[in-house]
Amino acid sequence: MLCTTNVIVLSKLKYKDNDLIVKSYTEAYGVVSFLVKGVLKSKKASTKIAYFQPLSQLQIVFNYTKKKTLYIPKDVKINTIYSSLHTHLLKSTIVMFLSEVLSLILQEEEQNAALYNYLKTVLLWFDEDTAYSNFHLLFLLDLTKYLGFYPDTTKTAFNHFNLEQGHFEIKPTGKYTVSGEEVILLKNLLGTTFDELSTIKINAAKRQSFLNMILLYFKLHLGNFKTPNSLQVLNQVFN
Repeated sequence: MLCTTNVIVLSKLKYKDNDLIVKSYTEAYGVVSFLVKGVLKSKKASTKIAYFQPLSQLQIVFNYTKKKTLYIPKDVKINTIYSSLHTHLLKSTIVMFLSEVLSLILQEEEQNAALYNYLKTVLLWFDEDTAYSNFHLLFLLDLTKYLGFYPDTTKTAFNHFNLEQGHFEIKPTGKYTVSGEEVILLKNLLGTTFDELSTIKINAAKRQSFLNMILLYFKLHLGNFKTPNSLQVLNQVFN
């Protein structure tokens, strides 16, 4: 069946001498991987190489068949031309990190329109925003809504948060309970919109500590999740 769908690029891998394998999150079918032939072969194809940068938004035409693992696109077009995500040093570092996180997390070959729309919308916001240093924190926290383990906000008056259970507690009940500044920041971010994010001031040490907490939260709720390799680069750039 010939299909046209919007996609967000998650990762790319060189295959043989001239080809790319591109893992993407599609609007129509969830995670789909494409074999893009000859894209590394000639200068004529060089413009298309740029299409497959992390978190690029494209439109791809291909023949879809259930249970197939790799598809060859018939046509590829740019859906959105970013103004800063791939050219601004700090933003491109965040993009590299988040694309790796998403590539680790997203495995399902099924449609999830709400998740796709979330990714599309916040990436467009990020591209235009100028106060971006905490974007990845709220991005990951809000992402848990679509993955099924957003923190329970019914008892936010309590000062401890159980990462394993995903709720606030009056006192610690396990080794994965956190408190102090991390919980204060968590409460500030819960319910915050991206437009309001610039009002929350966080120094580099607190940002790194909170990010480590969120990544542990992902590990506890997603069995196949591991610490992204790009975390070290992200920390170095923001420090």
